[in-house]
Amino acid sequence: MIAELQRRAYLSAMQVASWLPRVELPFAAPSRPELLQPAEPEVSVVAEPVAAPASEPVPLIRPEPLAERPKIEVPRPSIVPRNAKVDTANAAETPMPTKPVVAPPRFALQLLRAGDCAVLVELPTGEPLQGRDPAYLLLKDLLRAAGLPDSPQLVGEPVRWPLLARGSMDQGPQAARDYVQSFVAARLEEQQPCTCLWLVGLPAIRFAGDADAEVYNRELQIDGLGAAWALPGLELLMDEPARKAQLWQAMRRVRQRWLADS
Repeated sequence: MIAELQRRAYLSAMQVASWLPRVELPFAAPSRPELLQPAEPEVSVVAEPVAAPASEPVPLIRPEPLAERPKIEVPRPSIVPRNAKVDTANAAETPMPTKPVVAPPRFALQLLRAGDCAVLVELPTGEPLQGRDPAYLLLKDLLRAAGLPDSPQLVGEPVRWPLLARGSMDQGPQAARDYVQSFVAARLEEQQPCTCLWLVGLPAIRFAGDADAEVYNRELQIDGLGAAWALPGLELLMDEPARKAQLWQAMRRVRQRWLADS
């Protein structure tokens, strides 16, 4: 329905001075009484002949025809589909694309102390290493070959990730990395100075050293943790014995770091 002010603007543009609706318009202003009187018919005025001498013809004056009123194009309001509001509402309710949720990583780590070195080792089964476990026996062999005590001491409780089974706390890879590095740094501050930190297994390398499998058998320098050495996991060494040869070669070079201080 056209509002009263817009209706008057359209009539003014069409040069319509007055008009009467056929039916009563809702929300329209009341009509003035003088507009309800019937309009008087237009009368053509013919001029009377002017007296003139008999010798001259009597001219007749005819009224000039009314100039045709120019047509004015009146803009019409565009028709809005009924479902336009519904589409707008649906567009407003469309959820924005959200960042994909990353599943929390799952791992278990144990921090040990063997002489001047600390050892952050992946627990293959998630439980602390036992005296007769093949993985623990392999670790003891590695420590003896490195010239370190083969009976490492436990430092703190194992770190198991994720920390919570439920809840809204962020437990993604970055949160796990921050937690592991803070945990190891705090435990090392409680101990005597550490010459080298062994990172045994991919989870230890990834979440304490912020590196990946390509750094196996290489030395790292980690902010807040100092010098570190990345080793393959104990289970990986047992499943792929060929990796042990590369490990022994790397150990000859790295072991000088802690043997020089002993």
